[in-house]
Amino acid sequence: MGLRFTTRTSDSPWVDAVWTCTGEQVGEMTSVAAPRWGLVFWECDGRAHAGVTGPETATGSAPVPEGASFVGIEFAIGTSLRDLPVASLVDGGVELADATRTSFRLCGSRRWERPAPDDAEALVARLVRDGAVVRDPIVGEVLRGGRPAVSDRTLERRFRAATGLTRGAVRQMERAREAAHLLAAGKAATDVVASLGYFDQPHLARALRRYVGRTATQLQDGGAGALALDLGSFS
Repeated sequence: MGLRFTTRTSDSPWVDAVWTCTGEQVGEMTSVAAPRWGLVFWECDGRAHAGVTGPETATGSAPVPEGASFVGIEFAIGTSLRDLPVASLVDGGVELADATRTSFRLCGSRRWERPAPDDAEALVARLVRDGAVVRDPIVGEVLRGGRPAVSDRTLERRFRAATGLTRGAVRQMERAREAAHLLAAGKAATDVVASLGYFDQPHLARALRRYVGRTATQLQDGGAGALALDLGSFS
């Protein structure tokens, strides 16, 4: 019963994670704030679908069709589609037309082979070679702890253009997701506050409510229904 996730990290510099999900007798799930865009493929009632998902700045709710199965690719922060900027996808997404069980059409370009979970990196490599997926190297340098030789204003403008978000928003989302994993793994809220640099427990509680849609107690005991986050994998 519920949502069943599998998630793996990727060795591709263009991809953060690849995930699969199936739902049974769920009906609805809580979506979680996320700073990345992605490609998602799903089947429901015998029909195949494909879409581009954008960053989400807060939690929300989403229907889960009975028996649907999903495969998703989360792209690295700073990457984007050449013909569909990430900034235009924030808190939204686009369902791709003409998707079949074997192929999909991306932003009006030629058809691409629909990937299985183990084929995700091969698809991304082809998209990169074709120029369909691009990235801003300045964003990658910042995320690796570097300091590009540009002004703070230029840096923030480039970061927002590439991600649709500010650097601060990305940090807050990432920290809240890390807190959720630690709490689900059994770590005490006081320890999470100390290890992740929250000011106090109310500060942690507000972040969890805004970005994860759960309290610390709910994450620790697995309560309050289906959550669109694989709490069983954490790196």
